[in-house]
Amino acid sequence: MNGFESALYHLAHVFLVPVLVLVVLALVYSFIALGAFAVEAWQRRGHGYRSALAAHHAATGASSAEMELWVMRQLEWLRITARSAPMLGLVATMIPMGPALMALTRNEAASVGEHLVVAFSSVILALVSASIAFLVLTVRRRWLLQELVAIERAQSVQDGAVA
Repeated sequence: MNGFESALYHLAHVFLVPVLVLVVLALVYSFIALGAFAVEAWQRRGHGYRSALAAHHAATGASSAEMELWVMRQLEWLRITARSAPMLGLVATMIPMGPALMALTRNEAASVGEHLVVAFSSVILALVSASIAFLVLTVRRRWLLQELVAIERAQSVQDGAVA
């Protein structure tokens, strides 16, 4: 490799550990979100469930636009995780592929295997993380939008009764 190619290789390799850390953090966050989702789903089965959106509306008297913004804030990290985890997995896959290919040219099968284990493990964990985040995001978005519609409907009925 010439100097420029070597510099690019070393620069890319610097990102391996931070990307792997982000993949693990995304996985941990996804499982925490899945646990909170399961608890909320269980609570929703009961008749006394009061949503966080309804509590926010009751406490602040937020307008419809403010409640939509609140919903977006609640779902923001799930959306970021669902969209960025696959990209992080791809980066974490591609970085070890360079050393694996170099080891392959030197007939170092053990080194190839070590690099490929990191590459494929990271992409698997990233995709699991993204899948969990996407599932939770999709259902929670529906729940929150249903609650928003119900609050707006109740507000319009209440406003019509006052007028």
